[in-house]
Amino acid sequence: MSEPGVNDRDDLVFKALASPVRRRMLDTLKAGSCTTGELCAAFPDLDRTTVLQHLRVLERAELVTGRRIGRERHLTLAPLPIKRLHDRWIGDYARAAVDLLDELDREG
Repeated sequence: MSEPGVNDRDDLVFKALASPVRRRMLDTLKAGSCTTGELCAAFPDLDRTTVLQHLRVLERAELVTGRRIGRERHLTLAPLPIKRLHDRWIGDYARAAVDLLDELDREG
């Protein structure tokens, strides 16, 4: 059984990842941290308010963290929620595949 609240947190992550725009935002942050203004500039097809709304969803899911430095807010990708999903949903399958490859290698 999982700890209380894990399913709620995972639901927030899945909701955040459901949007192609938010996935593109995460891709941008994967390349390196940036300011809120730089993130908005990376999405010229969206107005600032829309980018900030998407950013709030990512922050609620704990996929992005922000810290204020002077007047700027610096954003960073926070990969732990994705790792948690990987461990929960993919990890066992990956381990089974590695075990199968190891077994095939020993037989061959």
